[in-house]
Amino acid sequence: MKLIIGDKNYSSWSMRPWLLLKHFGIPFDEVLIPLNEANTKAAITEHAPSGKVPCLVADDGSSVWDSLAICETLAECFPQHAMWPRDPVVRAQARSVSAEMHSGFGDLRSNMWMNIRASFPGKGAAPGALADVARIDALWRDCLERHGGPFLFGEFGIADAMYAPVVMRFNTWQPALSKASAAYAQRVTAQPAVHAWIDDALRETHRVSVYDTCA
Repeated sequence: MKLIIGDKNYSSWSMRPWLLLKHFGIPFDEVLIPLNEANTKAAITEHAPSGKVPCLVADDGSSVWDSLAICETLAECFPQHAMWPRDPVVRAQARSVSAEMHSGFGDLRSNMWMNIRASFPGKGAAPGALADVARIDALWRDCLERHGGPFLFGEFGIADAMYAPVVMRFNTWQPALSKASAAYAQRVTAQPAVHAWIDDALRETHRVSVYDTCA
């Protein structure tokens, strides 16, 4: 399999399926296409009909794009790994919180974008972004209380991979978090697959100026 991704420093969508593949030890080849360049869309479209990353290309040449769709496909293809919780009721909750991340939190995305190399403490604090932070904090606390941690549904899975880029945002922008959510963010950051992604991001030399500055 091949996973087509963008810059690890910036591409929150790419991070999610990459983490699952790495965490569960599933072999794949990585194809990284720098973002915001003149040929970026054309290069991605060679693999992904959407022209967006990420995209998973199977051995037979078929493609799956969109991070959540890729995660669902991986869960189906590798059922020996509990990417979703085994219990159907808990699995439904995990799907719900993952879909909420996938489709929501637009103000957070706009005001606190992912830039792992940057540090913007206290900035990006628009009212809508702070409301999104509060909702995420409450969601994390609820999952941790219900399922006992150390991750949202016990062991690291799709739901945690979906929120890992949010953890990267929180590390950069440093909004106020509850004690439980801050501890969860630290655990996610310390996960070997997440740590590997961060290390790669810090070594990247390609820069996208619009994401490297904050007024």
